[in-house]
Amino acid sequence: MAENTNAPVQPVESNEVVDRVTGFWQQNSKNILIGLTAVIVIAGGIVGYKYLIAEPNERKANDAIFQAQQYFQQDSLSLALNGDATNPGFLKIMDKYSGTKAANLSKFYAGAIYLRQGDFANAEKQLKDFSTSSLQISARAKSLLADAYSEQDKKEEAAKLYREAAGLFEKDEFNSAEYLFRSGYLYESLGKNKEAIEAYKLIKEKYPRSERGFEVDKYLARLGEL
Repeated sequence: MAENTNAPVQPVESNEVVDRVTGFWQQNSKNILIGLTAVIVIAGGIVGYKYLIAEPNERKANDAIFQAQQYFQQDSLSLALNGDATNPGFLKIMDKYSGTKAANLSKFYAGAIYLRQGDFANAEKQLKDFSTSSLQISARAKSLLADAYSEQDKKEEAAKLYREAAGLFEKDEFNSAEYLFRSGYLYESLGKNKEAIEAYKLIKEKYPRSERGFEVDKYLARLGEL
């Protein structure tokens, strides 16, 4: 009787692959499951942090900063900075709600208050730590930091910062012209007449109708520029 040439071929290679995969799983299943669990825990932790901690913390910080801002507007600077028996001040908000937008904004307010109080080193510290995506507020913060530098006789750093502040939000003609003037004046006091002339000329070119624009010619004239 002839042999049956159509008999099924044993899937040797396929079985070997299955055996390898099965063996790999048996040897590494514990590590794989631990890795997957870690990913799930981390993902869950991120979501949990956002909704259970970060967002409620932001809301609490926003509520807390309200009274401090009111004190600041009323020129009650000590209360704004340190708080009262019921409400935290900017310093407490920075500490208690670290990482929130309100805590970051508190650094701006605290820097401005320290500057008003003549504590220029602390003003510099707080304003250096402050950051914002708002160009107008960033320009203001840079100018305050420049004030703090200038009061500590760091004139060159101050002049540079005033110049940077002037270029951040040029639509604000009054303040941009003022920052350029302060930059030029400090450079002039340092004997850096070239830099001073550049700053004064920018006032003439960009802000001729500003208060500083009307008077800048006399500063250019005494530097030999008409």
